[in-house]
Amino acid sequence: MLMDYFWLLVTGGGALALGAAIAYAAMRQKRLPPVTEEEQKREIDRLYERPNGNKARRT
Repeated sequence: MLMDYFWLLVTGGGALALGAAIAYAAMRQKRLPPVTEEEQKREIDRLYERPNGNKARRT
């Protein structure tokens, strides 16, 4: 009986610790400055542009 409570505590405590670690990491994450975000968006758009000679075929 006591071992059942022990495993419940270990399992629940592990889930609680994992959730706390994820919440802590999410709170500590910093946002990019607006200038950097804009540069990143422009670079992504440039990378995903199709060259004129490589158009997708329609079937």
